[in-house]
Order: sequence, then C-alpha cells, then structure tokens
Amino acid sequence: MDPSATTVAVIAAALVIRTAVLEMRERGNARREWAFVTDRVALVGGSLTAVVVGAFGWPSMGAGAVAWALLAGLLVAQVLGRRSTS
Repeated sequence: MDPSATTVAVIAAALVIRTAVLEMRERGNARREWAFVTDRVALVGGSLTAVVVGAFGWPSMGAGAVAWALLAGLLVAQVLGRRSTS
C-alpha cells in the first residue's frame, strides 16, 4: 500500500472512531455528524472538491491522489453540511 494512502486510511479511521465516541456520549450524535450525506449542496461541494483535487494531484502523485481527493471531498462535504445546523 502506498504510504500516502496509508495516511489517508489512518485519518479516515480517526474520523470513524470520533463518530463512535460521540455516539457513545450521546445517542443520535452520529446521525447528526453524518447528516451531510443527505444534503445535496454538501454532496455537490464535496464531489467538486474531490474531482479538482484528484485532477490536480494525479500528475504528481498518481493513484495516491485519489485517496487524498476522496478525503478532501469528504471533509468539505462535512463542513458544508454543518452550515444549516449552525
């Protein structure tokens, strides 16, 4: 496995663990944390970010750029999904 992809996997695992800890503290937090999955604006923004990061990263990083692009898209979608709950 590419070291870059391993780093992305560790970050993704940390996000999942964070969600589990929030859910253990208060029931329903995980649903609120991942509500962006049903938000159209958040998904479009995240997808657009993933495409742009992937397109610019591919020439220099190759396949490792895909993992980083997916992570960037996920994080952007998560931030955009919180805009309506703030």
